[in-house]
Amino acid sequence: MPAPKNVLLIVVDQWRGLMLPKLGADYLKLPNLDRLCAEGVTFRNHFTQAVPCGPARASLLTGQYLMNHRAVQNTIPLSLRFTNLAHELRRGGYDPALVGYTTTTPDPRHTAPNDPRFFVLGDIMDGFRSVGAFENRDAYFGWVEGQGFKLPKNRDDIWLPQGERGDEAGAGATGRPAVIPKELSDTAWFTERGLSYLRGRGGKPWFLHLGYYRPHPPFIAPAPYNAMYRPEDMPKVVRAASPAEEAKQNALLAYYVNNINQASFFQDGKAPASAMSDAEVAQLRATYCGLMSEIDDHLGRVFDYLKQTGQWDDTLIVFTCDHGEQLGDHHLLGKIGYFDESYRIPMVIRDPRAEANGARGSIVERFTETVDTMPTILEWLGLPVPRQCDGHSLLPFCQGDTPADWRTEAHYEFDFRDLHYSKPESALGVPMDKCALAVVQDDAFKYVHFAALPPLLFDLKKDPGQFVNCATDPAYAAVVADYARKMLDWRLGYAERTLTGYRATPKGLEVRAA
Repeated sequence: MPAPKNVLLIVVDQWRGLMLPKLGADYLKLPNLDRLCAEGVTFRNHFTQAVPCGPARASLLTGQYLMNHRAVQNTIPLSLRFTNLAHELRRGGYDPALVGYTTTTPDPRHTAPNDPRFFVLGDIMDGFRSVGAFENRDAYFGWVEGQGFKLPKNRDDIWLPQGERGDEAGAGATGRPAVIPKELSDTAWFTERGLSYLRGRGGKPWFLHLGYYRPHPPFIAPAPYNAMYRPEDMPKVVRAASPAEEAKQNALLAYYVNNINQASFFQDGKAPASAMSDAEVAQLRATYCGLMSEIDDHLGRVFDYLKQTGQWDDTLIVFTCDHGEQLGDHHLLGKIGYFDESYRIPMVIRDPRAEANGARGSIVERFTETVDTMPTILEWLGLPVPRQCDGHSLLPFCQGDTPADWRTEAHYEFDFRDLHYSKPESALGVPMDKCALAVVQDDAFKYVHFAALPPLLFDLKKDPGQFVNCATDPAYAAVVADYARKMLDWRLGYAERTLTGYRATPKGLEVRAA
C-alpha cells in the first residue's frame, strides 16, 4: 500500500521575501527555516500578485491574477464562480483543514446582506474546514482567557508594551516586551491548533493550511523575542532624504507618505509613519525580526512532530506568505503601492521524493509567482490543475530543471479605491474603477502602468532603490513602449479563461486544454 501523501502549506503574513538567512540575511536567527531551505528549494525572485491580504490570498488560493479574480481589495467579495485550492482538494478526496484566515469576503449574490461575515474584514474561503479560525479573534482570546490570563477591557491591549498606559517611552517602535507572554501569543495558539489537528489524523492523509498572523503588526514581540535582535544590526532604511522629497515621485506615493499613521502598526503609535527616525525604523525592524524568530521556533515544533511520527518524508512542505512589508523604506509602513518590498515574498518548497534529491539546498533565480502555488500542490498530489489557474507548477525546479518556456518577468497589481480605512480615491479624484496600477518587472527594468495617472519606469541596473522615474526621459521612450507592449501581451494572454477551452461542434462538446 503506498504511503499517504500529506501537504503542509505554511502561510505567514507580511514577511519580506529576502529576509531568510539562505538569501543573505545572515543577521536573522531562523534555524528551522534554514533546515527547510537545506532540504528544499528556495526561490529568490518570488512575487505575490497583489496586496494587501485579501487580494494576495485570493491569488494564492485560486491560482489567478488579480485582473481575473477581481477581489481587488480587502473587503471586496470573491466570486463563487471560481474554484479554489480547497475545492480541488475535496475533488481529490482530501478534507482541506485551515488554521488562520484567508481574508475572504463572500459573494453577496449568494449571501444575505445581514450575514455576520459582512461586518468583519474577511472570513474563510469557501471549501476550507477551519480548525483554528482567527478572523474575529474570538477563539484566540477565549483560549487566552481559558489559560487563566485576565484579558483587558480592550482585548487588543495585550499587544501593548509592558508598562503604564500612556508612558511615552512605550509609544510607537519599542524594544519593550508585549503584555502577553510568549506561551499565550497568537503564534503559540496557531501552532497548538495545527498540532492538535495533526495529532487527530490517526495516519489518514491530510492537507493543512497552517497560517500565522506574524510578523504582521502590531509590531510588538513577547519576551524574549523582543530583545533577540539589536537595532544597530538591522539593514539600513532605503528612502529619500525626506518624506517631501519621496512624495515628489508620484501622486499615489505622496498620498501614502502623507497619510499612513503609526497607529495602524503599533498599538500605541501616535505619529505619521513617515515621521519615523532612522533609530525608530531600526527598532521596528529588530522587533519584526523577533516575531520571525518566534515563528521559526514554533515551526521547529511542527517539523519535529512530523519527524517523530514518521511523516516527514511523506509530506510536501510549502513555506510562503501573502505579501511583504515596507518597514520604513520609501517612508512607508505596510503593504502598499508598487515597491518591491511589498510584493517580493518568501517561497521554500521541500519535496520529499527521491526525484528532488539533486536540487536540495539550491536557490532558484527565475521569476516565480504566488499563482504557481496551487498548480504545484495539485500536481504533487496527482490532481488535475484547473484551466482557471494562471500559474504553473514549480515542481520541475524542485527536481533541478527549468522549463524551457518559463516566464522572464514578474507581474503584479494594486487597486487603491476608497475603503472605510483609506481614501486615496477621493484624495486623488480618480474614478473608482480606474484606481488601478499594474507592474511588469524583469532584471533590467520595472514599468508601472496606471489607469488614470502617468506611468513610471525604473532602470533597475542604475537605480535599484527605484527613486528615479525614467518614463518622461526621451532616452527611455523606446523602453517605455516595449514594456507597455509586454504588459498588454500579458493581459491578453491571461484574460480570464475558465470556459474558453470549451466549444460546441457538430459532434458535440469539445474541450481543449490549451
